[in-house]
Amino acid sequence: MNVKYLIITMLETIVKIVILAAVVVFVFRTSTQAYDFGYRVFADEPMSVSGGRTITVGIAEDASIKDIAKMLEEKGLIEDANLFIVQELLSAYHGKILPGIYDLSTDMKAEQMLEILSTSAEEEGEEEKE
Repeated sequence: MNVKYLIITMLETIVKIVILAAVVVFVFRTSTQAYDFGYRVFADEPMSVSGGRTITVGIAEDASIKDIAKMLEEKGLIEDANLFIVQELLSAYHGKILPGIYDLSTDMKAEQMLEILSTSAEEEGEEEKE
């Protein structure tokens, strides 16, 4: 009976160690992904560093930030739509995106795109005249 008890105890210990290892791996991977996402929110890089291409985008009146982010990702202006949503939420331009047609470039950071998307065409024309 002692051998049976010893085997059961060893199996329980092995199972506990495997579960603990799985939890540690899960926590580590989740933590590194969360850190990477948080880092990219504040250390945003443009899609292309130099010589970006200009892409014209249209923002509808009823477009949500999620719709805008998906469209920008599909057009190759941003890498991650979810990241752009968080950047918009944390920026000074939160809720200020205006409908219209805009020229954006792949060498712009998200903050620069948000600034342009929050400026009406009339304001841009006034700035160019000055």
